[in-house]
Amino acid sequence: MKRQWQERVVIDPEIHHGEPCIKGTRIPVSIIVGSLADGMDFTQILDAYPQLTDGDIFAALAYAADILHQDIIYPISL
Repeated sequence: MKRQWQERVVIDPEIHHGEPCIKGTRIPVSIIVGSLADGMDFTQILDAYPQLTDGDIFAALAYAADILHQDIIYPISL
């Protein structure tokens, strides 16, 4: 089952300078993913950000995974 992030992650120029955040919060996806990368577990993240749910953390991961699968074209200098 592929997790859907679209209902939980919002990008709004009026919220946190347009950085992807969890809907209804000012918590950026990058903070959640970075916290996991730094070794925090779900419980520690939920303790630090009590307005989040497990589903929000999974949505942040699903968003990051989808972004990494996008085709990006980088210019190459010759």
